Amino acid sequence: MIEILSAGPFSTVQDLGRPGLGALGVGASGAADRGSLRLANRLVGNPEWAAALEVTLGGLRARLSATTVVALTGAPAQLRLAGRDAGAYGPIDVPAGAELEVGRPWAGLRSYLGVRGGIAVRPVLGSRSTDVLAGLGPPIVRDGDRLPVGADTVGLPNVDVAPAPAYASEVELRVLLGPRDDWFTPEAVATLSAAAYTVTPESNRIGIRLSGPALNRAVTRELPPEGMVTGALQVPPNGQPVLFLADHPVTGGYPVIGVVLANDIGHAAQARPGDVIRFRAVNRPDWPFHSNAR
Repeated sequence: MIEILSAGPFSTVQDLGRPGLGALGVGASGAADRGSLRLANRLVGNPEWAAALEVTLGGLRARLSATTVVALTGAPAQLRLAGRDAGAYGPIDVPAGAELEVGRPWAGLRSYLGVRGGIAVRPVLGSRSTDVLAGLGPPIVRDGDRLPVGADTVGLPNVDVAPAPAYASEVELRVLLGPRDDWFTPEAVATLSAAAYTVTPESNRIGIRLSGPALNRAVTRELPPEGMVTGALQVPPNGQPVLFLADHPVTGGYPVIGVVLANDIGHAAQARPGDVIRFRAVNRPDWPFHSNAR
């Protein structure tokens, strides 16, 4: 078991989500930064789809009931074990009863604590992920929770340390224009690739609300609801784009000017309020397809 002594500002259990259920009205959910989740699992010898703790802005304190191995990835933060500094981005042996503490990251937003065997909360529709929009999966992690640890392993950890990515307060995201870029003025389409947008505090796992130059529409009539995907840049009537993340709704009624490439979603998920996002339009031949499915 993992006993949660302090859950911090916002912590959830996440795996790779529930892909393929959109036609039933169920979003994929899953880790906001899937690359960091996969890395945490690899470092402790889990399959990549095992569930881990997604910790927003640190503050997590936990105690393990049995000796095990953990790894912290994603937003770089100080990891302390029994009051002593321990390194992130590598496997850490944790004795039974020892207390772990994840500090506030000095860059990025979401850290991932992988535990050997995975977090074994009850799966819902094939996933252990918390979907905060739909209310599916386990509840948001609270102080005093006791989370079971499973036995989903694929071998012993064989890496001492993994390279940590650099997190900056300004990030460039590649975007494929469409499917509704023709609903916007040519000036709006040009602005998307030229302007800087600031992440607002109203952002969460559902989406990133951005503030910057308005993207004005050329077509003002109502749009029937359409299917939405992770990375969609939906533009409401105020012209301020919203970038959909893991827990986005499966349909939406505002036009989507473009979709951020799957490989860049993890960078977006690490953007803090106040950080700057820039978009770079890419052509379809330059767009590598990388599925978010398992």
